[in-house]
Amino acid sequence: MLPKELIGKIQKFHFRTRFLANDLFAGQYVSAFKGKGMEFSEVREYVPGDDVRDIDWNVTARMGHPYVKVFSEERELTVLLLLDLSASNLFGTSKRFKRELAAEVAGLLAFTAVRTNDKVGAILFSDKVERFIPPKKGAGHVWGLIRDIFSHEPQSAATNLSAPLDHLNKLVRRHAVVFLISDFMVPEFDHKTQTSMYLASRKHDLTAIRIQDPAERVLPNVGLVWMRDPETGQALAVDTSNKGVRRRWEEDVAHRDAELKTLLTKSGVDRVELSTGGSVVQPLTEYFRRREARK
Repeated sequence: MLPKELIGKIQKFHFRTRFLANDLFAGQYVSAFKGKGMEFSEVREYVPGDDVRDIDWNVTARMGHPYVKVFSEERELTVLLLLDLSASNLFGTSKRFKRELAAEVAGLLAFTAVRTNDKVGAILFSDKVERFIPPKKGAGHVWGLIRDIFSHEPQSAATNLSAPLDHLNKLVRRHAVVFLISDFMVPEFDHKTQTSMYLASRKHDLTAIRIQDPAERVLPNVGLVWMRDPETGQALAVDTSNKGVRRRWEEDVAHRDAELKTLLTKSGVDRVELSTGGSVVQPLTEYFRRREARK
């Protein structure tokens, strides 16, 4: 049984995200995604003008002359939310913690998907897959999904981005719309992460949603402070009044930004940037508009 305080928080969150999804995003979501998915329908004989990339070589070999695959528009989509619950998300110096912002955007996307009769599921992860919620339809299913997001206590504090991507690649065989929601605070984007991201983006429609807090980008001048890495437990004293320290901090942020941009660009993955001190609505609206313009 969940504590009453947590139930009240979830109910309030549930109402707000459902309202935003119904009133703001449903039309934009349809314009950005509907009609994007295609599924195999049949084969027919090749006629001049057909795209040679659609030739079914197995059938062609059997029949002795060219046949092409015919695809039909897939109106019902499957949406998967890959949500980072590692300890670095339990941080926030503005309106809310990063994990609360991640939950908010996950709720918005989930309600928007079921509003348009799509299935939605989730993979909750740390440095391993903590929980898989199979895709289903309906507002009741989204209520349970949001409850799990708020109430799940991760078994690990660390982050491993390849874990949910590998799970996705193995378990979800049909094309899906996938949102990887994370602060992307990992020691490095190693070869395994790069490979997992690339394979996921080839098979699915993958978008990275990065959650950040303003204090992570610019180190405030507040004198000598103790800082602790929430994922490793390592602590050290940092003199934030030192200009050199603050400059190196910002240089490190810029370096990590460049690494993430390179990773996502090489993998063909869209990106949305969210801040704990900012709006969810504006960045998502701009993202939907970009996608619609590309179509």
